This record gives sequence, C-alpha cells and structure tokens, in this order.
Amino acid sequence: MSSLTDIIFLLLIFFMLTSTLVKIEAVDLPESDSKTVAPVSIAVMLYQTGIYKIESSEVAEGELEIELKKRYEETDENADFTVTIVAEKGTPFEKVVRIMTLAKKMKVKAILATQPKKI
Repeated sequence: MSSLTDIIFLLLIFFMLTSTLVKIEAVDLPESDSKTVAPVSIAVMLYQTGIYKIESSEVAEGELEIELKKRYEETDENADFTVTIVAEKGTPFEKVVRIMTLAKKMKVKAILATQPKKI
C-alpha cells in the first residue's frame, strides 16, 4: 500500500512542477455569448488607466513587444502559444488592437477574455 502512496505523491509533484500557472487578476471584463475555452500561455492585462501587466508584472507600453517576445522564446509550447488579452471593461479599443497586432507580428494566437452575459 505504501508504494501506491509513493507513486501518487510523485505524480502529484510531477504535475505541480510541469503545469504552468497563469495569474489573472479579477477585473470587470466585457460580456460575451461565447462558450469557447482556450489554453492560456500568457496573459496580458490592460487597465482603463493605461497600465499593462504581463502575468502580474507591470510593463511599460514601449517594452511590451520585447517582453512578449522574451516570454515566447522562453516557452516550450511555441506551436500552440496563445496570448490572452484581459482588458478591463472601458479600456480603449486601440490598446487591445495593439496587443492583437503584436501577436499577429509574432505569428501567435490572440484571444480576448470575456465573462458570460448576465441574463
């Protein structure tokens, strides 16, 4: 019985070490009917105040492209790399388009995080 416990414990450690944890802060997101669930490689947070964050680290607008490329090169999942845009409701759309353009330039997928519509 103890060998089974050892195996389960080792599997737990393996999955904890190999999984990627993406931290997304709670913000008021735009609403959508979409039910699509997509993988998240990296989350770019956009606030109404103009602040950009990549996984809880504040990034200047001019450094955004460099930081995204750096994170892209550090990952092993380049084929399925997805930039998740978490834009607070009311964020100027030009800022969202800027992130989408950077993702297109890097030839990676970009998705916009939304919340379900309230009925």
